[in-house]
This record gives sequence, C-alpha cells and structure tokens, in this order.
Amino acid sequence: MLRLSRLLLASLTIALLSFVVNALDEDIPPAPIINDEGGPVLITGEVTYTNAFFTADAEDGFIILEDQTGFVDRNFDYVFPPESQVFAQITSDVYQSPFSYIIQLPAEPQAPLNDVDNDDEEDIGVQIFQIAYWSNTYGDIYLEERDGGAWSGNYSSVITDSEPPERIAEYVGGNLLIYAPVEGQAFPSGFGEDEALFTEDDPLVIVPQGWTIVNMDDEVFTFDRSREAEIDLIEAEGAELDDFSAMSYTEAFDAMMEKMRNEYSFTEYAGIDWDQIEEDYRPRFEEAEENGDVEAYYYAIFDFTIEIGDRHTNSNVNNLLVNDFVEETSGGLGIAIRELSDGRVIVNFLAEDTPADDAGIELGAEIIEIDGVPIMEAVSNTRAWSEPFNTEHVRTLQRLRYVTRSPIGTEVELTYINPDDDEEETITLTSVEEPASFSYSSFNRGRSATELPVEWEIIENMMYVNISSFLDSPLLTIRLWERMLDDVRNNQVDGVIIDMRNNSGGFGGLADNMASYFFDEEFVLGNSAVYNENIDGFLFDDRFEETLHLPDEALRYYGSVAVLIGPNCFSACEFFSYNMTIDDRAAIVGQYPTIGGGGGTEVFLMPDGVSMQMTIGRSIGADGEIHIQNQGVAPTVVVPVDEDTLGLTDVTYVNDDPVLQYAIDALNNQAEEALANLDIVDGGEIGYDEEITGDIEVGQRIRYDFTIEAGADPVGVFILGDLDTYLRIYDADGAELLVENDDYAGTTNSGFPGIALDQELVIVIEVATFDDAEAGEYTLVVTTGEEPFTASVEDGGEIAVGDTIEGELSSGLRIAYTLELEADEEINIYLNGIDGVDTYLRIYDEDGELIEENDDFEELNSGLEGFSLDEDGTVTVEVASFGDSEDGEFELIVESADE
Repeated sequence: MLRLSRLLLASLTIALLSFVVNALDEDIPPAPIINDEGGPVLITGEVTYTNAFFTADAEDGFIILEDQTGFVDRNFDYVFPPESQVFAQITSDVYQSPFSYIIQLPAEPQAPLNDVDNDDEEDIGVQIFQIAYWSNTYGDIYLEERDGGAWSGNYSSVITDSEPPERIAEYVGGNLLIYAPVEGQAFPSGFGEDEALFTEDDPLVIVPQGWTIVNMDDEVFTFDRSREAEIDLIEAEGAELDDFSAMSYTEAFDAMMEKMRNEYSFTEYAGIDWDQIEEDYRPRFEEAEENGDVEAYYYAIFDFTIEIGDRHTNSNVNNLLVNDFVEETSGGLGIAIRELSDGRVIVNFLAEDTPADDAGIELGAEIIEIDGVPIMEAVSNTRAWSEPFNTEHVRTLQRLRYVTRSPIGTEVELTYINPDDDEEETITLTSVEEPASFSYSSFNRGRSATELPVEWEIIENMMYVNISSFLDSPLLTIRLWERMLDDVRNNQVDGVIIDMRNNSGGFGGLADNMASYFFDEEFVLGNSAVYNENIDGFLFDDRFEETLHLPDEALRYYGSVAVLIGPNCFSACEFFSYNMTIDDRAAIVGQYPTIGGGGGTEVFLMPDGVSMQMTIGRSIGADGEIHIQNQGVAPTVVVPVDEDTLGLTDVTYVNDDPVLQYAIDALNNQAEEALANLDIVDGGEIGYDEEITGDIEVGQRIRYDFTIEAGADPVGVFILGDLDTYLRIYDADGAELLVENDDYAGTTNSGFPGIALDQELVIVIEVATFDDAEAGEYTLVVTTGEEPFTASVEDGGEIAVGDTIEGELSSGLRIAYTLELEADEEINIYLNGIDGVDTYLRIYDEDGELIEENDDFEELNSGLEGFSLDEDGTVTVEVASFGDSEDGEFELIVESADE
C-alpha cells in the first residue's frame, strides 16, 4: 500500500508539473532521433570476457538495469532501490565467452527521477540507467549494500575513465538508457567543455516521452528509439587479460618486465631492484629462445618468481615441470622434520621399515647436520617446489619438507642425536621411494576435494567452524555461513572457533562480508591502490574505501570468537583474520603467522602455456599502513612448537589438535574472567503474577528469588524490553545453572513458559542482556496467564476432513487453517513435529475465541480426538511450536473419528 501511494503521488506530481516543464524548455532543441520506432521495449546483447577469474562467481551473476542516480550525484555509496532493479535473462552459457542476454524494458520503470538540465528550476527529469553485470550473494533477490562480486561494475554498457585521478569512473562512452515519464524533459547531448556529464556546461536537448537509448561514443550523442536494440556489455580496462603468448620468450620477458616495473604494487616496500632482476634473468630467456629450450624457459620463470618472493606473483610452471618434481622428491629417508620454538630441529614423523627407522633413528631425534652442513643452513640452501613465499617462517617450513627429499638412490649423510642419548651419530642413508613422510609434512594433510566451503560441528560446547575457501560458490558459502550462525544461536554455545588454517583465499569481498557478522557497527577496513598511468604511481581514492557493511541485526553474533591461523592461510583468508583482530574482536590462535599475501592480483599469459599472476593491488589498513603483505597476521595466542604439541609425548588435546585446544582454553578463560568481573545485583524476591521493571547496566546481572509452589498452576518467566535480553535460572544457591534462554518466540527477548512442579522449589531468576553488552530498562514478568509475546499468524488456507498437510514453522510463527464442520461431526486432529519439533495445537471458533488446545498428546506431538461442534460452523486450526520458539517441519492430519 505504501509503494502504491508513492506511485500515485508521483503520477499526480507529473500531471501538475508537465505543462510548466514544457514552457520552461521551449528554447532547448529536440533531440535528433534515429530509428524512431516509439522507443525500445527489448534489449539484447552479449558479454565478452577475457579475465581468467570471471567465472569463479558466475553462478551468482546476473544483468540488471542499473539506476544511475548515484553517478548523477557522484555518490559512490549509493544503494540501488529494489524497485528500480530490472533483471535481464541470460540466454546462453555464462561459462562460455561471449554469453548473451535479453531484457524486457518495463512500461513504467521505478527508479528515482533526475533533473539534469542544471537550470536551477525544478523539473520532473528522467530516469537514467546503464546495463551492468552484478553478483547477488546476500539477502533477498535484490542487490543490497553488501552485494557485488569481483567483477560487478567491470562489465557494463558504459565506458568509464580511469585517469587522470579526478576523472576515475567518469563516463567517456558507451550506452545509457533513459526514461522520460512526460514530454519536455532535457538531457545532455554531449559532455561539454569539462568532458564530464551532468555538469553545468552540458549541451541539452529535449528527449521524447518514454524510453530512449543514448549512445555517448560520438562528440554529439545519438538518441536511438529502435523498438528492439542490441547493446553489448564492455569489459573494463582493468579487467582485460594481457596476452603475451604470441611473442618470443625474450619479447614476452620484456613485456612482463615493463608491466611489473609499473604495476607490481609492492616494489619499494619489498625492496625489489627491477634493473638487477632484468640483468640477471633476461640472458636466461634469450638463451632459452636461442636454443628452443622450453624447459630452461620454464625454470627461468620459476626462479624469477622466487626472486620476487611473493606468493601472489607466481606461475603454473610447477605443473608444467611435474616430471622433474616427481624425480627430485620421490626419494626419502622415512622422516619428516620440524623446527621447535627453542630452535632445535627434530624428527616428528618416522615411517616404519625405512632407511631412518632401520638405522635406529628414533621419533624425536634432533637433526644436527645433513651432508655435513648445519641443518638450518641446509634448509636455507634448499629450493621448495611450492615457492615463492612472502615470509621467512613459511619459506622455512616448506624447505624443511624438501631438505630430506632427493632422487631415489641418493646417498644422504645424516648427523643426529636420539632423544635419550648424549652423543651425536653420523650415518649415511640411501633414499628410497616412500611418499608417507612427504605427505605427512604437507600443509594440506587431512584436506579432501569434497569439503564444503563452510563446515561445522559442536566441540566442547564450542561451535567449531572450518572455512576451507573463499573461492567456492559465494552464494553457497554465505548460505552455509548463515545456517551455521543459526545453529550457534539455537544451541547456545559458549563461543565460536573459526578454523582458517587451510584456507587458500579467494574473494576478498566475501571474506570481509563474512567477518561483518561479528560486529555491531560499520567502519572503514582500509583501501587499495592500483597503478595509475597519469600520475605514474599508485592512487588511493577515498571515495572507494573498503567499508565493513553489516548484515541484518538478527544474523549477527556478539559472543566470544577464536580464529585459528597458520602458514597455509593465504590472501582473502588473511584479510578475514585481520578483520577479526580489529577491536580485539577475536582471539587469534596459532603456532605461526599467516603467509603474508596482502594485495589484489591479475593474471596474464606468456608463451608455451604459461599463465602468470602478479600482485597489482596495494592494500592498506584503516591507518594507511601496509598491514598484511610480507608480514601476515600474527597469533595473539601463540601455541608453542614442542614435543607436546607435535604429538611426541603423552600430553593429549581435544581431537588431537593442540591449536584447537588452546583456542577452547582461551575462550573458556575469557568467559571465566568476564564472569568474575560481572556485577551481580540482588534484586530481592518476586512472586506469582508479579512484574518488576528496572534498569540494567553493561556487565551487570540482576537476580531475583522465586518459589515455585507444589501443584500450582504452570508459571511462565519472561524478560521484556528494548534490549536483547538473556534469562538464566539457577538453583537456590545461584550456583548451578538449570536452564537458560536467549531469543524467545522469534524475539530478542527471553522467557520460559509453563513451569510446573509436584514439589516446592526455590530458584534464582537472573536478568541479563546478551553477552552482558547492553544497558537499559527491562521488565521481569512472572505469570500464570497469557504469555507477554505475540506470535505472527500466517494464513494457511483451507483444510478438510481427510486432508494431510505438511509445512514448515519458524520461531515466532503460527499457521492458521480454516476447517468447516457439520454439527456433531467427530474428528481427530493430529499435529506431528518432524525431527523432534515440539508442536502446539489450538482451535478457535468463528469469533476467534480459543476453544481447545493441546501441547503433548503423544510425547512432543499434539492432538485432539473426538472433537466436534454442536452446530454447523467453521473453526480455525492453528499450528504452532511450543512457546513459538522452534524451527522445523510439521505434519497436520485431520481425519474422521470413525476411521
């Protein structure tokens, strides 16, 4: 009704003002129209993409008419109104470039009107659109503030400028669609002297009523009124793939060097000397070209990326050199080794019946030398096939894996000390084919190819959540994420532990948005700069700061959080982890910092099947400092690397996982400290059918004594207020927690209904807020009457005798069905919950008066047998859950009592 009122008001305004507009714009010439067929009704087109990452979130992608009011106002935080969003149909496979689309233009679009003639007079104006590709991951079917995948805005019907800096995002060409609701509205016919649209120097024309396509490619715009038109979406300059694959090795190297000199985002920060790199590596490319040696070319690229030392700046040559990898690493001695926190290097894995085992090396033995070289020197001299890396701790961990690998049959001299010995021993071993020790030391040990992006389980009353990737389907990922948080609330866990130790990154925007579910206010996360040719440097634009946007209040979680990190947490994983350090939101738990890959990337192609990736985005935190690159996110709770945590002693941990154990302990310690610091107030006594209103402060809980009388009517206890309340009930001493409730009946208030006992019991009722984080007025209600909550009732339609209906309930929802009965017709009504849903059945007469109700007819299910009316009539059968507090499926059966 509200939307209809706005439309009526808009129509009335148009009718009243149209004659004024026509009079004001008499001196403006009419737009020169081509193909005057009354205006477009149907647009078709294609989207051609070259970017290698485009399809990663394509399943969430769609094409819309994008309201340009934000551009007119130069408001880059503009959120498209839902009513303005008109969706296209994608008509071919989006995973094959180009793909096609079709969009039916609405007869009367509902975007805001823009008066763009800049004459200081109030005109009706026009609606302005571009056609654009977006991703919709969050909320409902419409775009919201959080939406937009990696390529949103990079594929549209409009061409935008990228330089000079002040002109970033300004139109320079392409097609707009405009809709004029009435005749006589003005629109620019060119960019004017300032080469910017919707400014005071724009030349103007009067456009026809209805839809018009505005082509901005020529100095004087073209106004097209074709009934059907083709508009292809344009891949933005920053999204296009650079392709050097047709060049010679040397030409491609030169092109790569020019690109990296300009666009690599951390040259000064990392101290990279491009002149020296070019001097060292160009001869290798020249020699490979002269000799036609593709393998030498691959190794030149491999070593080139190791020289730069950035995990984001790498290539696929490891895959192209897989035979060499297998040859060099297939031989082992039967041991895996780790460096301890105290600097020793020990054997943390020993395979049976291998050279090391047969020679008497024991688990926990300290390795002193390999081939006469001190162990850590030998490690630093080793190349890992998994390089490059940003940080020394990751480089060392990986090289520790490779220092014990060699071609099968290689003789290796090993100096070691067994755990209970004092003397060093030196032996010569011959490597054999044994993959076990190499697999054991893998960062990805335990992972599978079938993991969902978000998986969870309850461990020690903590919600343990594993996020394996931010590159899987964003839509699936966020649905799983929100479902997990529902389980967090429903199970009233003591905290959330998020395992990021094996997360290889993905979409940074998805990572940021997933972190937002743990905060209560928006804030700037930081910014990112890319190379700008006009300034010959990296440009930070405050208009495009990265902001943490919040989901709906009901989706957020404010309890205790721990994040598990490690050296296999990379890129978007690190941004998520960093976000959780803000305001000390989470305990960051781990043995090592993350990898340290802190920038956006771009892929380009080189000859002979080589795909290169490089870092082009210079990411900074809110303080303007580089915050992740080459440093990573460090743990705030450091787990030592020693014989205990490596599993070499009898010390045990939850799930044999010391990092998880430290996280559980950290959250339990936080809870104990918080509880010790709470202000527990004695509120006195409360009696049956009594209400007490009071004020509660942050960090405060208020306790009331209440005596449940034996055999008395069932009593309900509820806390009301404009707060997220939390109710706990303890024994008489206030020591043992009996029950607790957070969100009752779909509200943020709390309660327990229907408490009845056969013997007298004194309890302590505790009034609190969720996470003890709010202050304000509350009302404590102890009542034998109606609950002080109102559930919403949904019309389920009609039901007849003999029908069975299946449906779904949610917290705070009831479903009402109308049932016609003849006089004295006896029926049975059964309401069964699926998977343990505790149902509640109510029957109302035609006046809405409750005439029958049942809670537990058979266990948790409800029912009435032999129900009838004295005369013909209609009743309402209301389906609910006990206390209106559960989610789940139900089955409603209405049958004749004679069956």
